[in-house]
Amino acid sequence: MSEGVVAVSYIGATILFILSLGGLSNPESSRRGNLYGMIGMTIAVLATVFGPHVTPAGYPWIIGCMVVGGSIGLYAARTVKMTQMPELVALMHSLVGLAAMLVGYANYIDPAASFHLVDGKSIPLTDAEKAIHEIEIYIGILIGAVTFSGSIIAFGKLSGKIGGSPMLLPARHWMNLAGLLIIIYFGREFLNAGSVSEGMTPLIVMTVVSLLFGIHMVMAIGGADMPVVVSMLNSYSGWAAAATGFMLSNDLLIVTGALVGSSGAILSYIMCRAMNRHFISVIAGGFGTGGGTPAPKGEGAQPAGEVNPILATETAELLREAKNVIIVPGYGMAVAQAQHTVFEIIKHLREKGVNVRFGIHPVAGRMPGHMNVLLAEAKVPYDIVFEMDELNEDFPTTDVAMVIGANDIVNPAAQDDPTSPIAGMPVLEVWKAKTSIVMKRSMASGYAGVDNPLFYKDNNRMLFGDAKKMLDEVLVALKA
Repeated sequence: MSEGVVAVSYIGATILFILSLGGLSNPESSRRGNLYGMIGMTIAVLATVFGPHVTPAGYPWIIGCMVVGGSIGLYAARTVKMTQMPELVALMHSLVGLAAMLVGYANYIDPAASFHLVDGKSIPLTDAEKAIHEIEIYIGILIGAVTFSGSIIAFGKLSGKIGGSPMLLPARHWMNLAGLLIIIYFGREFLNAGSVSEGMTPLIVMTVVSLLFGIHMVMAIGGADMPVVVSMLNSYSGWAAAATGFMLSNDLLIVTGALVGSSGAILSYIMCRAMNRHFISVIAGGFGTGGGTPAPKGEGAQPAGEVNPILATETAELLREAKNVIIVPGYGMAVAQAQHTVFEIIKHLREKGVNVRFGIHPVAGRMPGHMNVLLAEAKVPYDIVFEMDELNEDFPTTDVAMVIGANDIVNPAAQDDPTSPIAGMPVLEVWKAKTSIVMKRSMASGYAGVDNPLFYKDNNRMLFGDAKKMLDEVLVALKA
């Protein structure tokens, strides 16, 4: 395949990737967006493999790697549960970072990287070109190392293998500054190295420091900020891919990485705004105690009052008599795999003329769009799924607001208690409905570790138990 054909293929793949991002911005066009992305990636892989830079001797290695990687991906797609998607996404991000590191080292030790082709002839790089190439390698490995180690820690936190509490070391900001200065110093040593063997030492030192920085950065981030962290690591993986493109002089990889990096950065900003948090404060860490634990004393006013429990049959009766119902799903729905039962309930209610809608908070669940994916899997119609800003004004005219496994995103302390750790965070105002019903296993606080005054309000009822089991009982009572 000639250079011209490869260039045209890359342009076509780039257009398809842009169309893919556009399609993924809307639930109704997301399938088409995924299809565009798959076609674009197929074209990109084929154009690269059969391009002039790959010799036939490399085909068996490439095919073997694709078979192994494709088999692992197919197995993961078929076996990973929807509740495990956040940690799977984090794990995938780590692989992008690892690839950037390996490509960087391979590119540095490859003798051919010191030359470039001009009319079929190998011409040595000039001093300026060599310096630029080494900067690309250094930055690429740096971004890849931070992405790799940070994503591994994020995987551990999201899967429960590592506690969600932030690890706040003394003088941690000074430690990060010291690490940055070390990276800058050894970067100068790397550029001044006279040979590959001399440059390998500062490169390895920088890699170790970057890996430690990635670990420290994500360990310091609390549970409540983990959805933002997933989005942030998505952005990092994009920039790592772009850096890999610079190292390999692959224009498509640069463009694709820039698309992923910039879109991830924009999404991180949107999610930070939805939590009333600054991106820097997220990186600085400290928000969240791991979830499922009582909030430490002294963190805001403590709720007072009595809890009003409710039975599944009583819940069914309230839903049957309601005209307007808003359902707010959270991570508890994902854990219980209750989305299919929820669909059966809303299907039954809509057949009876009840106006049922879903309210989705931008950071509900453990990753961006987590709840939307679960509802789409259960075949919930797109036209009744709304964002927080679209529904908040409707709660005062809502008969029943049903919260399924959510906590922090419906906490009135965000508005009422200026001393609360989540003060100022936009939340779904379910307490303004005529009756709110919260489904939880216990009275434990949410992932942010902040107690919820909603549980003690006079118009709130608590339906305790496993979400799927309770919803199954509600469904049976509705149909009785």
